[in-house]
Amino acid sequence: DWVRAIGGVKETIARSNANLDVLKEFVAANDWIEFLAKTPETLSNTSVCFIVQAAPDQVKSMVKLLDKEGVAYDIGAYRDAPPGLRIWCGATVDAADLEALLPWLTWAYKEATAA
Repeated sequence: DWVRAIGGVKETIARSNANLDVLKEFVAANDWIEFLAKTPETLSNTSVCFIVQAAPDQVKSMVKLLDKEGVAYDIGAYRDAPPGLRIWCGATVDAADLEALLPWLTWAYKEATAA
């Protein structure tokens, strides 16, 4: 019912693409984070995975800081992936919420890599 109410599958795809665009802008503006996917064909617009230019323990620290602050939960990369983050960006997420998250990512990165 919710999908129909917002405009159907076409709108859910548009929302996911808009969310991915928010993250693309963030990655383009920050040299410490990049997409895990190396080609546009493999870049997901729902479960977006990132590599963070930091030591594995620093990335774990970022994840813990974000959790402690109540900003993001379960945001760490999958166990077999390089040190990084993953963010759900499907249609159930509002772009404004992603935009609110991004300064926190920068803060956590700076905190974790300051030492």
